Amino acid sequence: MKGLELSKKYYLEYGTPMLERDFPEYIGHVAIGLVGSGSECLGFDDDISTDHDFEPAFCIFLPGEDIIDSKVEFALERAYAKLPKEFMGFSRCSVAPVGSKRHGVIRLSDFLLEKVGSPTGKLSNDEWFLVPEYSLAEVTGGEIFRDDSGLFENIRKGLSAMPEDVFLKKLAGNLLIMAQSGQYNYPRCIARGETGAAQLAAIEFVKSTMQVIFLLNGKYMPYYKWSFRALSELEKLSNLSYSLEYLISSENTSENSKLKYDMIEDISALIIEELKKRSLTDGICGDLEKHAYSVNDRISDNDIRNRNILYAV
Repeated sequence: MKGLELSKKYYLEYGTPMLERDFPEYIGHVAIGLVGSGSECLGFDDDISTDHDFEPAFCIFLPGEDIIDSKVEFALERAYAKLPKEFMGFSRCSVAPVGSKRHGVIRLSDFLLEKVGSPTGKLSNDEWFLVPEYSLAEVTGGEIFRDDSGLFENIRKGLSAMPEDVFLKKLAGNLLIMAQSGQYNYPRCIARGETGAAQLAAIEFVKSTMQVIFLLNGKYMPYYKWSFRALSELEKLSNLSYSLEYLISSENTSENSKLKYDMIEDISALIIEELKKRSLTDGICGDLEKHAYSVNDRISDNDIRNRNILYAV
């Protein structure tokens, strides 16, 4: 069973009665769901995922203390802790996961501060550049089962797409790295017989290409170990997943390196084609570096446009 399904069933079976019975005056002010860290929040969990931090559980996100004070918060924590320890063959975890609290009663402001650096979820353009995209994927992923006030859902909606100038700066920087690592440095490393350096160049090319594909799909790239899985489910350019995986999992023999360089050029051409479809570049050549600068020129904010093109990567 998927973690999201388990969480929702557990909430409906035990969480809803507890909240409606013991906290009827507060249930309309909290947001309840499964959002945050963990493969189950992104729908990527499987049988292997159940070996750690996997449990029948849900999150109760609280608004400010002017609405729900610390006494009520403590009472909610105690009530949540008393919910059944076994459900549908799964046990509640006796030890909290390392890093941060994933389930139970959580102050929304604390959650947002940890994930995006702002207790309100509102970010300036400069702050957007500081937030890892996997954190944005965590905040906007998962599922909210109930949010009568709409507070958390409105915040999630506001964080679901980055500002246009931030998008363009990230896109331009990653396009330039694609050009430098794949189109330029990979064949030069091969020519020198430096196969290790060539593989590092291929890895850099793949990482930046994946970032570009997520950006062009309007999606946040999740934590690295789920990035290929998420890439394969995207609407645009997901068919490049196999080629990208091949680039970083194959050897750099003299024969194979020619194939890999051809793949790099083919991938670059498809990315350029998509940029042109979106009117994101004026370039007409196959050199990704020129397209990177063309994208950067579209940034409307003078300060952001004039920063180093690699500022956002």
